[in-house]
Formats: sequence, structure tokens, C-alpha cells
Amino acid sequence: MTELSLSHPRSLTFRLVRLYVGLALYGGGIALLVESGLGLDPWEVFHQGLAVRTGWSIGMCINLVGALVLLLWIPLRQRPGLGTISNVLVVGTSADVVMWLVPAPATWPVQWTFLLSGIVAIAAASGLYIHAGFGPGPRDGLMTGLHRMGLSIRLARTLVELTVLAAGWLLGGTAGIGTVVFALAIGPLTQVFMKLWAPAGVTARSPGTQPS
Repeated sequence: MTELSLSHPRSLTFRLVRLYVGLALYGGGIALLVESGLGLDPWEVFHQGLAVRTGWSIGMCINLVGALVLLLWIPLRQRPGLGTISNVLVVGTSADVVMWLVPAPATWPVQWTFLLSGIVAIAAASGLYIHAGFGPGPRDGLMTGLHRMGLSIRLARTLVELTVLAAGWLLGGTAGIGTVVFALAIGPLTQVFMKLWAPAGVTARSPGTQPS
């Protein structure tokens, strides 16, 4: 049997590169959404609300919530993978680094550039992360766990995201036009990147599991 090269799409090294580039890019995309000031996706509204109330960085809240959500996997009988654990460590850290490096925009055209760039970055990151095949992010694992208990994926995702959106808004997180744009654009864009990043000979899977 011929040994796979390190750059082969199915080699362990190549998959690990996809995993960690995807996670870092996902955190960078979140940072751009936050810096835009136009509104966040539901989980980031919640993370930002926690940051407002605790005084911690948004990245720290992202990582902490990810770790706490993993505890909910136990009664749901979900098993984390390398990607799941890495998600808890990398995404929030990357978001904090990018927010530290990139100043908040002062004009609305730059705000919109940040918002749209953040959404594209998150979609691209999702394609990389999912095709790496190291397991779902902690928040998506929560939804698939609820699905195993009898809820449809659509209902489980809707309930979870509406709950965290409402809680985050009450805590002081930013929900706005960017939240709506994210909701409308993320699915189609993720599908595009799923197809673009699919390894040769592999059919793109549904973008139902993002590294969130």
C-alpha cells in the first residue's frame, strides 16, 4: 500500500492543518463581527453579554462557555473529539488576538466591510473545520445530543439559538442588522465553502455542524 504524503487531503497532517486553520479563522471571523458593532450571531450575542457583565474578554467567555457546554454532553451521551476540545481552546483565543490587533472601525462603510468579511471568514472556517473530521464543536454537539433525545435538529437548533440570543441580549450583547444578515447568509456561504474545500473524491456534506 502506498503511504499518503503529508499534503494528501486525507493524511493526518493535512487534516490537522485544516482543523487549526479553520478554528483560528473562525475566531478571527467572530472578532470582525464584534468589531463591526452591527450585531452578532446568537451565540456571540450571549458571549458578548457575559463579557459585559463579568468584565472578562469575549474570547475568554467563548472558551469558558464551550467548556461548560461540554459538561452538558455527559447526560446527552455525546463524545467529544479532538476538534471539540481544540475548539474550546482555540476559537476564543483567536478572537481575542484579532480584536487586540484590529481596531474598531470608525465609519459605517468599514463597519459593513468588517461584518461581511467576518461572515465569509466564519463560513470558510466552517468548511475547513468540518472536512477535517475531528468532531463537532461543543455547541453543535449540544444540539445533536438533543436530537438523539427526540427533538428534530431544526427544533433543537432553533430552541437553543433563540434561548442564547434572548439571554445574551438581556445581558447586554449586541443584536442588530448584523444578526439578521448573518442568519440569512451563513447557510448558503457555508455550503459554498463546503464544496470548495471538499477533498478530491469526497462529496460535500451538509453544513449543519459548524465549529461553534
